[in-house]
Amino acid sequence: MPASATFIGAPLGLGTQMYSNALRKLPLTRHPWEHLLGMGLGAIFTNQLVKWDAQLQVDLDNMLEKAKAANERRYFVDGED
Repeated sequence: MPASATFIGAPLGLGTQMYSNALRKLPLTRHPWEHLLGMGLGAIFTNQLVKWDAQLQVDLDNMLEKAKAANERRYFVDGED
């Protein structure tokens, strides 16, 4: 999954930088180092987004498990199952 996030984020960063230059009516490849920086930031952003989503899913599963256990304690007495 990290490789696909990197391959999505790099063109996203590149496209953002080229779009920024196009809006300002500058040459699209005005400063090539800015394109590299944009590609790097885009890759980092998408990788962090994937990590955040995975952590969010783990946290949600933990909260749902705690809520299920609390509901079982509330509605079922230990000896009456």
